[in-house]
Amino acid sequence: MATAPHSSSEATTRRVESASFIDAATLMRIKNLQLRAKSVVEGFYNGLHRSPFHGFSAEFSQYREYSQGDDPRYLDWRLFARSDRYYIKQFEDETNRRCYLVVDQSQSMGYQSLEYSKADYARTLAATFAYYLTLQRDSVGLMTFDQRVREFHPARHRPGHMQRMMVTLEQSVQGTGTDLHAPLEQLAGLVRKRGLIVVISDLLASLDSLRKNLSYLRTRGHEVLLLRVLDPAEVDFPFDQAAMFRDPETGRNLFIDPSVARDEYHRRFQEHDGEIRDTCAHLGIDYSHLQTDQPLELALFDLLSAQVRRGRLTHRGGPQRQGGPS
Repeated sequence: MATAPHSSSEATTRRVESASFIDAATLMRIKNLQLRAKSVVEGFYNGLHRSPFHGFSAEFSQYREYSQGDDPRYLDWRLFARSDRYYIKQFEDETNRRCYLVVDQSQSMGYQSLEYSKADYARTLAATFAYYLTLQRDSVGLMTFDQRVREFHPARHRPGHMQRMMVTLEQSVQGTGTDLHAPLEQLAGLVRKRGLIVVISDLLASLDSLRKNLSYLRTRGHEVLLLRVLDPAEVDFPFDQAAMFRDPETGRNLFIDPSVARDEYHRRFQEHDGEIRDTCAHLGIDYSHLQTDQPLELALFDLLSAQVRRGRLTHRGGPQRQGGPS
């Protein structure tokens, strides 16, 4: 049975926690991308203790050999008696999972009504996920794309790998139009082992190709988290004066009177977004809509929500969440 997608605007964690996070505009003034990501992750951990997720913890899953610096409280003495070797209890969030961050760098991602663009916000999201997942000892990979794959880093967990991904994200440049079909198709061929795929995009592309490729990723056993990044002006359409508007994907100019076009714009926007939500619900994909003026910590709660619903984390004490965010 398909899992309903996660709606960012309706999530309990967002209503409760967003006021305690770093303002997005303040965060984006930090020039160093890795420091920006570190700040988001630290804010997330602080907010986690005050959130409805407090009490969720990792579940013990396996053993690994003891190494210097490990907490001796987790030594398994029974296993030592049988093997004459020291083993430490390892928890589920220490196991090495694979995650691929798929980041849209198409021309439309360069749009901004704020001090920074959707592309800046998306890069920071990807850096934040890379930093967070690396702390969780997961293998992280990165793909950037527009109409084709621009850069690709296989999922790894080794010294220097995160820094290489950060450099790729910092040096990324605005591309051409969006084609989700070719990059996702290529990703499916490159990623042989099942894992989590996080797609960060404004999704201004053909929905037919999006459905096809998301379906293929799911049939290959991958979990998918779809993060749609939009500028507030794209959602609210706050313009008052008739003017020339430029299509961010094609570059075509159109003269539009907002007072005439606003209702039709909102109708089409909601229709498009509804089709994405329906697709995600049908395929069991977690979907979240993020605006670039929202705290980036919220995206980490989206990831945690997906993990909880898929049984990756186990509740230990505190109020149990019923059915995930609502």
